Amino acid sequence: MELQYIWFFIVGFLLIGYFVLDGFDFGVGMSIPFLSKDDTDRRQIINTIGPVWDLNETWLIVAGACLFAAFPEWYATMFSGFYLALLLILVALILRGVSFEYRHQGKGEKWTKWFDWFIVIGSFLPPLLWGTAFANLIQGVPMETMDNGGWLYTGTLFTLLNPYGLLGGLTVLLLCFTHGVVFVALKTDGDVRVRARALAVKSGLITILAAAAFLIWTIIQHLQSDTILLIVVFSALAAVVLIGAWLANFKGREGVAFTLHVFTFIFALGAIFLALFPNVMISSTDPAFSMSISGASSSAMTLEFMTWVAVCTLPLVLAYQAWTYWIFRKRVKRTDIVAAPVH
Repeated sequence: MELQYIWFFIVGFLLIGYFVLDGFDFGVGMSIPFLSKDDTDRRQIINTIGPVWDLNETWLIVAGACLFAAFPEWYATMFSGFYLALLLILVALILRGVSFEYRHQGKGEKWTKWFDWFIVIGSFLPPLLWGTAFANLIQGVPMETMDNGGWLYTGTLFTLLNPYGLLGGLTVLLLCFTHGVVFVALKTDGDVRVRARALAVKSGLITILAAAAFLIWTIIQHLQSDTILLIVVFSALAAVVLIGAWLANFKGREGVAFTLHVFTFIFALGAIFLALFPNVMISSTDPAFSMSISGASSSAMTLEFMTWVAVCTLPLVLAYQAWTYWIFRKRVKRTDIVAAPVH
């Protein structure tokens, strides 16, 4: 397989890692108003991701850097065309990160509540907008080729807000929400854990319905694709493990439920990347204007250099992340929150 295609799947792997890890971060942030009854509850919920949320976000930085280096045309066209949506995501991530650090500065109850709502808003917008953007990528966006050989996105932010795009955004939002609620159940004790399990059962059903509708719509749109068989297989696997996650949570098996949610993201996003293949951006104006993997990639020398760097550094990154999660593997107990300040 050529390096161009290998790097397409490496970028896909990094983005899947980002959604798996930062996905439950977003879900935890969105769940605060639903699971907490007092400030101790909120601190307990936030502390489940306190040691890892910033580490999870580095996957997005690495994915963006690899996208820029391996596929500069894809990076330039998508970031210039989707700039307003991506700007909103960036502002939300900044707002969320600042709120984690400032909510416990002791400026009063109103101060804390404001930053709690900033965490909720900053956790709500990114999955909604990411899902909308990715849905539009596989559906096709208005795009033309330019005289200099590049590509130009000719739509606006409102072009992305079509029924299929919004369904994709809603599906990713619900997946992240349920993923995060299951993580809260896995990492807490007492009433918060009980409430999280009950909420995951309810939100899981809605998530299953939304995901099924989105995946079926995706399959219908790509019936003529060369990868339709793999798209169907990955979509079916995503549906099966998502239902399995709901059943596991219903039976109180939070660890199994969380693991199956991870595989849901892997299979669902895998289906999305297979729907894109062999393109990176599909033109709804004219299929001839679509941006292929080979047309968007860097030179062979650049990709070869990046491959050696990835071989040397990626195992270290994965090992460090695994070690971090192992160190902070214990449940966050309410008694610990009462006895110690939030970190």
